[in-house]
Amino acid sequence: MASLSHSTTATSMSSKNGQPLVGVEDYQREAFRRLPKNALDYYRSGALDQETLQENKDAMMRWYIRPRFLRDVSKRSMATTLLGHKVAVPFGVAPTAMQRMAHPEGEVATAKAAGKVGAPFTLSTIATSSIEEVAEGAPNTLRFFQLYIYRDREVTASLVRRAEAAGFSVLVLTVDAPSFGIRRADIRNRFVLPPHLRMANFQGKDEFSRINTSAGGSGINEYVASLFDPSLTWQDVAWLKSISRLPLVLKGILTAEDAKLGVEAGAAAIWVSNHGARQVDGVPPTMEALPEVVKAVGDRCEVYVDGGFSQGGHIFKALALGAKMVFMGRPLIWGLACGGEEGAEAVLNTLKAELDSVMALSGCATIKDITQDMVVRRETYSRL
Repeated sequence: MASLSHSTTATSMSSKNGQPLVGVEDYQREAFRRLPKNALDYYRSGALDQETLQENKDAMMRWYIRPRFLRDVSKRSMATTLLGHKVAVPFGVAPTAMQRMAHPEGEVATAKAAGKVGAPFTLSTIATSSIEEVAEGAPNTLRFFQLYIYRDREVTASLVRRAEAAGFSVLVLTVDAPSFGIRRADIRNRFVLPPHLRMANFQGKDEFSRINTSAGGSGINEYVASLFDPSLTWQDVAWLKSISRLPLVLKGILTAEDAKLGVEAGAAAIWVSNHGARQVDGVPPTMEALPEVVKAVGDRCEVYVDGGFSQGGHIFKALALGAKMVFMGRPLIWGLACGGEEGAEAVLNTLKAELDSVMALSGCATIKDITQDMVVRRETYSRL
């Protein structure tokens, strides 16, 4: 079992004009000022009209916290377990592609920051830092590896072998991406990777490592259309399990039906996600999909969630609704853009401090104290 050490000292940062950055929204505003348009639009955009992108955020406000008082919260702990691994906090870093567009140290910096806080880190297949670079740079971080399955199955099998050899603990298969959604900002920008960057997991394979040209639309969508395998079925989950000893998490589930199929296929965890609202515009926000997935899964495997989380109260609500772990992508990119490893760590510590405050003020000394009866839909009050 892996045990993660964690920093209890919060770091603080300031904007270029000297104002302190005290919440994820502050880091977001500052990152928007610093990032070049090509990268910024890639990170922040959702599919089509971006209705689900907004819904991911709005759904947080549709659940109210029901605090309990006169409980001893003098000593508090956020420690929990994740597939048997001890972690210091119930939140972690979601796979986010091409992080060196935000900072030269990219994914390595984010992974280091996660380890310092005691949070798990997930590396994207289409990262700008390689499996081996992240393993070497963040050896004490609990590391997941996110997979896309390529048409050339040996490419994917090779990635799995490398992740195992590098000490990654979990595989995360993204199931909601037979192709990428229509992201209008990337089409307008004719998105490509800056010429000095590559998909680092494919060094020496130009077809797989380069997004430096576009035929007129989004370079990332053209990359996916040419290389990802859109014919995937549940049989491919069985194939992936057959070639690896690592536990397999299925990411991108939004329905009870698929959650049940995932459990039957042997998933170690179901990860509720709408891909940062970047695939189908009009799917449920993840906070709304979470309860039906938790109910469908029961105690047969763990359930994780991502999508729109940006403060401690959001994390508290998801834990109350049954999530074992809450993952975040964009908030870490904003921290990374503001200050590399220090910025990413500051964001994580900000979220940690916020969650600790909500726990203390709601009568929860441990994560186990955050129970389902501590959240309620806001419309409930209009019917009382």
